Amino acid sequence: MDAIVMAGGFGQRLGMGEKPCVELLGKPLITYVIDTLRSTKSIDKVFVAVSPVTPKTEIMIQERYKGEVQVIRTFGGNYVGDMIHAVETSATTGPVMIIMSDLPLINSELIDSVIEKYREEGKPALSVYVPINVCKGAGTKPDTVFHKDGKLIVPVGINILDSSQIRNEQEDFNLILDNPRLAININTVKDLQRCKDLLQCSN
Repeated sequence: MDAIVMAGGFGQRLGMGEKPCVELLGKPLITYVIDTLRSTKSIDKVFVAVSPVTPKTEIMIQERYKGEVQVIRTFGGNYVGDMIHAVETSATTGPVMIIMSDLPLINSELIDSVIEKYREEGKPALSVYVPINVCKGAGTKPDTVFHKDGKLIVPVGINILDSSQIRNEQEDFNLILDNPRLAININTVKDLQRCKDLLQCSN
């Protein structure tokens, strides 16, 4: 399975320039996601979708990965449109993982387990959520909350879709994980500090 990292957002709330390039313990934020995907056995190629507001991200990826990670230029402004364009430009076949660039706490085991669950369920699409109490425990305030079976769940920014049906609505399995690592994406300076603390504790 190939993976596309969505890196077209500027990250205005963070206010530190292009969000994928913001440094976390000496590494650009997006490289945590890319390096995790590249070390995950279930992932083949890794693509990064950039936009007109993330030109430095494109340059940094090209310099750092020397062509081993392909950059796809999108038009920006419409996440779904950019995602469809990225999938079609990548020429990937079968299922594809779409992941946000601001999830520095994910690891290979987590990605492998998500892919394994996708294959078990047999539906065209899968999206990953955490219960809202996991976000509260991690000290984050989610932007988007959904109701599922009487519970409040929060999308984490990891999805698997059937690339051959990328322009169509796909039957979706909701994978709900009680994993605090998924509850923290970087939207504010506070989130960035929290990630620094957690990464330093785990080293």
